[in-house]
Amino acid sequence: MALRPSRLITAALASVSILASACTADAGDTDDSTNTLSRRRTPTGEDIGKVSPGLQQYANNVVVEGLWSRPGLSPRDRSVVTVSALIARNNTVEMPQQITAALDHGVEPRELSEIITHLAFYSGWGNAMSAVAITNDIYTERGIATTQLATPARQPLPLDEAAEARRADTVEQDFGTVSPGVVQYTTDVLFRDLWLRPELAPRDRSLVTVSALVASGQVAQIPFHLGRAMDNGLTQEEAGEALTQLAFYAGWPSVFSALPVAREVFAGRP
Repeated sequence: MALRPSRLITAALASVSILASACTADAGDTDDSTNTLSRRRTPTGEDIGKVSPGLQQYANNVVVEGLWSRPGLSPRDRSVVTVSALIARNNTVEMPQQITAALDHGVEPRELSEIITHLAFYSGWGNAMSAVAITNDIYTERGIATTQLATPARQPLPLDEAAEARRADTVEQDFGTVSPGVVQYTTDVLFRDLWLRPELAPRDRSLVTVSALVASGQVAQIPFHLGRAMDNGLTQEEAGEALTQLAFYAGWPSVFSALPVAREVFAGRP
C-alpha cells in the first residue's frame, strides 16, 4: 500500500534521524578537539576586529545599528529572512547567533522547526541537517521540548483545489516525461502536504521560500514563489525590504540577480 504524503515525510525524516544518530555515535570516537557544526560559535566583535577592522565597523555601524532597525519589515520577519538565507547557503558559523535572535524576536520554536523542515525540500536535506544540529543545542539550552513544536489540534490548512490543479497540470505537461518521480513528489509531498502544514503561516512559508531562492541564486523559481508570497499576504514594501536584508546575508550579486525578476512580478500585480 502506498504511503500517504504525510507519512512519506515522517518516514523520510525518521530515516535521516537514524543516519544522524549513527553519525553522532561515530563522531564520539574522534578526538575531543574536533569541532562539530553544532559547537561552532559566531565570531564576536572582538574576533572580527582582530581579523578585519573594516568588517567590524560595517557590522556595527551598518548592519546592527542600521539594517536591523529599518522600517518596512519587523525584526521577527528579518530573522525569518536571515535564518532562511543562512540555511539555504549552509552558513553554519552565523546560525547560532541568528537562530537565537529569531527566538528572541518572536519566532516561535514550532515556527523555527518548520522553517528547517520546509528548507529540507527547498535547499536540500544536508543543509537542513546542519541547522538541526545547531538548533538542537539551542533548544536544549532553553529547555524547549518537542511538545512545543507541533500545533495543538493540528489540522492541515485548506487547499485551493482549482489553483493546485492548474499548477499540477502545467508541471505534468512540461516535465512529466522528463522526471515522473519529481512531478509526483512535487504534487503529493510539497503542494498537498508540506505547504498545508499549519505550524507556519502561508505568508511566512512563502517568505522563507523566496528568501532561500534568492540566497541560493535560483532566479528562475522566484516569479512563481514571489507571486505566491504576495497572494499569501506579503506586501511589496515587505518584499523589497526582504531583498535589502538579503543583500547583506546572501550578498549583493544574488540580490541584483533577483531584482529584475522582482520588478517584473511587482509590475504584473493588480
